[in-house]
Order: sequence, then structure tokens, then C-alpha cells
Amino acid sequence: MKSISLIALCCVMVVFGGLPFTSNAQLDPLFYVKTCPQLHTIVQDIIRNVTRQDPRMPASLIRLHFHDCFVQGCDASVLLNNTATIESEQEAAPNINSLRGFNVVNRIKLAVDNACPNLVSCADILTLAAEKSSVMTGGPSWPVPLGRRDSLTANRALANKSLPAPFFSLTQLKSAFAAQGLNTVDLVTLSGAHTFGKARCRFITDRLYNFNNTGQPDPTLNTAYLQQLQIQCPQNGSGDVRVAFDPITPGRLDKQFYNNLQVKKGLLQSDQELFSTPDADTISLVNTLHEINY
Repeated sequence: MKSISLIALCCVMVVFGGLPFTSNAQLDPLFYVKTCPQLHTIVQDIIRNVTRQDPRMPASLIRLHFHDCFVQGCDASVLLNNTATIESEQEAAPNINSLRGFNVVNRIKLAVDNACPNLVSCADILTLAAEKSSVMTGGPSWPVPLGRRDSLTANRALANKSLPAPFFSLTQLKSAFAAQGLNTVDLVTLSGAHTFGKARCRFITDRLYNFNNTGQPDPTLNTAYLQQLQIQCPQNGSGDVRVAFDPITPGRLDKQFYNNLQVKKGLLQSDQELFSTPDADTISLVNTLHEINY
């Protein structure tokens, strides 16, 4: 299990390093060291200031980066708005009225361009923002490879097809990640980002009241946790009410996500599938990541 632990920890630190990029150029953490030495400080300072007013923002920035990387690679295509020739990914079903943090990326880009005009791509800014967000909330740091180029196109259809849904089975999750060149270790590790931030009630209502059209709750939900969620998300209530992914340490990027799965307190069906699918190879990975300290 030691080798699995080391691999999993590397996945946490690299985060999106295994996803495809739009450029074949060699990426380098020192890409801007001479041309924009202030880059890391600018990104870090802005996110820190924003987080004081909006504690959810680090989770939102990491999610924004993930949703970017799953479509055409980590190329900032998710930032593109609708035009005469572009159908924005922001209006794809997994993204619409859901993704946030665009204003923070714009704010960082403006500050970076003031210091280093027209040098740093939005794709690199978004990638750096994800790493800084991790560190500020207790998660790991990693050397971010830089030198990406921004996409000039978006792909809404691919966003609808590629991004995993909150009701996916383990088989569907593995398929979605495999399409990005990611394996089961990557799946379990990256799912750990659901240790902080919030989800809307609409994504869990079926689990609470009518799982798989049975008229009953999802049997893999902890009974006490089910009752708590039903109070927060009443059957005929607003689907836009937000619930913390992790009721224990909702503002920290830590390993509590895996602890929650072990006691049937995964908020999304797709998360609990990692531990509650009978005889799944992901169960041992959840147990291993539960033990890792970073």
C-alpha cells in the first residue's frame, strides 16, 4: 500500500498535471521567472484578499480550473463568453449558473497585465489560482508547470459530454476520467477536492427522497446525515440552497472527504460510489488516502 500512497500523494500535488494541454510546448514552473517575477505574489495576494470576504472562493477557483481542464485541456476555454462564433462552455449543463470565480480571474489578469503586459496567459493564471487556493485552505502546494497558451475556441458540446455528473455510477466516473487519460487513482484523488465548498440541493434531492425512482432515500446515506440533509434541503424547497460538502471542516482542503465516505456521509452520489460500490477497487484507495498526511 505504500506505493499507492506515494502515487496518490503525487496526484494531489500535481492535481491537473495529467490532463492534456492545447500546446505541445514544454511547460516549466520557471517559465515567467525573468519576464514576470511578481506573478506568484500577485495571484496569491488577490486570492487572499478575496477569500477574506468570500471564504468559498478557493473551492470555486479549484472547481473552475477542473471544469476547464476536462474540456480541451487546461486552456482557459471555460473563460470565453458567447460570441458570433463561440458557444460558451459556461452555458453547458454542468456549468450554467454554477461556476463562479470569473471576476477573480479577471481581477488577477488585470493586475498581472499591469505588472507584465501581455505576457501571462489566462490558462496559467487559472492554474496558479487553483494551487494558491489549495495552499490557503490547508491543502498541498506543488510546482505549477507554466507556459500554456489560451484557447481561441470553446466547446459547449464537449463540456456537456465530458464533465462527470453528480449522479454518476463508479463505472461512469471511471469512463469519464479515462477519456482524459486519468486512472482510478486520479479519480479518487481529484474527487477529494469535494472536501470543501458547497453544492446545491438540486444535486442531492433525489438521493434524499426518491433514489433511482424508488420513492425512498439512497440506502448508502448515513441515517443521521440523511436527516440533517433533509432539514437543509426539504423536498419541496429551493433547489438553489447550498449545502457544505463536508460538515466537519467545510472550509479546509483536507482528508476529511475520505473519512466522510467511510461513514456514508459523501454528499454526492458520485462521491459515495467510490466507497459504497460493492468490491470496488476504489475502496482501498479511499482507505489509503484517509491515512495520508500532507
